[in-house]
Amino acid sequence: MAASTSDHDHVHDRADGGAGGHSHADGDGHAGHGHGVSADADRRWLSVALALIVGFMAVEVVVGVLARSLALISDAAHMLTDAASIVLALVAIKLAARPPRGGFTYGLKRAEILSAQANGLSLLLLAAWLGYEAIRRLVEPPAVTGRLVLITALVGIVVNVAATWALSRANRSSLNVEGAFQHILNDLFAFIATAIAGLVMVLTGFTRADGIASLIVVALMLKAGIGLVRQSGRIFLEAAPVGTDPAAMGRDVAAHPQVVEVHDLHVWQITSGQPAMSAHILVTPDGDCHAVRADIERLLRGRYGIDHTTLQVDHTGDASAGTPEPDEHCVDPHGTVYRAAEPPPATV
Repeated sequence: MAASTSDHDHVHDRADGGAGGHSHADGDGHAGHGHGVSADADRRWLSVALALIVGFMAVEVVVGVLARSLALISDAAHMLTDAASIVLALVAIKLAARPPRGGFTYGLKRAEILSAQANGLSLLLLAAWLGYEAIRRLVEPPAVTGRLVLITALVGIVVNVAATWALSRANRSSLNVEGAFQHILNDLFAFIATAIAGLVMVLTGFTRADGIASLIVVALMLKAGIGLVRQSGRIFLEAAPVGTDPAAMGRDVAAHPQVVEVHDLHVWQITSGQPAMSAHILVTPDGDCHAVRADIERLLRGRYGIDHTTLQVDHTGDASAGTPEPDEHCVDPHGTVYRAAEPPPATV
């Protein structure tokens, strides 16, 4: 579908280095539209959490070896991935802040989604290894020093509460920061399970509690890892943001009194918290393309929270002016065609 520059073809694309139009004003013209806490604040809180995690991880490895506790060693391994996830998040924040240049017309905003996916995959891989080790220890439980496990886990709970609080102060609407947060939160749950296992071993001598605690941690890691991979995968596959109904959006746009047809409608996310939309909109021969575009942008911003828009607005059906019928505008229109007078819309 070629964009024409004739009097009857109006392509409105306000580039901001993201996806088409990105307005920084609300309906009253006031400056607004932020995407959460500043990157500097995120870096500060992530750095605090990183220092806490790395410092305690070194202590936990030593104690885990001395106590022969898989639960402690698995916690330390998880903390290593925590540290890696925070480092990835810090790198991604720096990359995402770079302005668009060259072939990267969106900049490197999706570096944070790569980081989130790496965090999710690392959780799944670590869960697989720890699950295997936990089952093996349930079958042949080794001697475990329960007192060391209990003391270390209690200290770990304190450290992870502090790290979790630090990350909660960062912008968790960013999938990148959320990935690091999920790592730390799962580690907190792991330490709670390990502390309970340590107490059981001290009171009863039941060493299999160590393996059972590890399996609980594995289940939590699988849940968080699958969630992160699914969310980041949706963004990479250009799926509509969760909670957004493209069909309802198409019908709402087509319901404008001067709109004849809407097709080639696409809704996706540039990165977490930055939805975008594009569409080809055909209006009546006597319609005002500019006014229609402005009305639709207000609709999208107010009802769907989308202000990154690229709208191609054309006249249609005026034989005297030489404008084509709807079916003649695009050689190969794809997706659903929305017409206000024809619910439900037909798929082409």
